[in-house]
Order: sequence, then C-alpha cells, then structure tokens
Amino acid sequence: MRWKVGLLTASDQGSRGEREDTSAQVIRELVEEELQGDIIEYRIVPDESDEIIAALIEMTDYYKADLILTTGGIGMGPRDVTPEATLEVIDRQAPGFAEAMRAALMQKTGMGMLTRGVSGIRGRTLLLNLPGDPKGVHECMAAVMDQLPAALAQIRGKGGDE
Repeated sequence: MRWKVGLLTASDQGSRGEREDTSAQVIRELVEEELQGDIIEYRIVPDESDEIIAALIEMTDYYKADLILTTGGIGMGPRDVTPEATLEVIDRQAPGFAEAMRAALMQKTGMGMLTRGVSGIRGRTLLLNLPGDPKGVHECMAAVMDQLPAALAQIRGKGGDE
C-alpha cells in the first residue's frame, strides 16, 4: 500500500515566491523513497493561522491524506503559528512523534529546544509539524520514519489495539 501524503509549507516568503521551498523537496524525496508514499497535495501558505487551518482541513477531509507533513512556522517568532493552527485541527494529540523529533534535534544542537512542533490525529490522518530548514527536516524525519507505517496502519484500524 502506498500512503497518501499532504505537504504544507508555512512561509510568508515562500508564499510570495521570494524563497525556494527546499525543505519540501527533502520531504518529497523521503516520502517517495523511504515511506513508499505519494504526495497527493502540496501547498505553500503564508504564516497565517486561518490559511494553515483551512489547508490542513482540506487535506484531511477532502483529499483524505493518511499523513500530513507541515514545514515551517514552529519556532518562537511572532509569525510562527503552525503548532497553534495544528492544535485547532486535530482531534487527538500524538505527542511521541513531536518528542522524538525534538530529541533528535537536541542531539545535534541546543536549538532543538526552541522548536514547538506538535503531532496529532484528525479523523484517520496523522499530522506532524517539521522545521522549515532542510537539515532539520531530514533529522526529524529520520527520527520517526521507522514508526510511521505502524502508526498510519493503527490510525486506519489495522494493527495495534483497536
């Protein structure tokens, strides 16, 4: 089975076409090569809660993504609102993913403690917030990649305690 994956970049500069979305390229490669998934929807939106929320809801409810990966907007800056937007959308938190990603970043640099990404479930979709830089994306995905298939299967009702 190939997983259906939504990819959402939160970036003011990216949404205006002023910055190349290199993090999304890293995610696309990891999803296709390591997770055996397909990117079914990709968007770049500004760092605005309403736009992030609308995109996440559409990817879960309309496109029926199994997994949504966000990149950007998880720092401590005033425009970093992706975690709050994600919390508005999810039904249940899945904190182990965010904790594992933060721990992986902390092993590399103390800057990991400045990330505020969250993870959770909406319906039958897992949502994970990733950093906005390609190196951080790669480190975070490496920390959780081996557990994603099992988590996605459980969310779909196949395996684990149902």
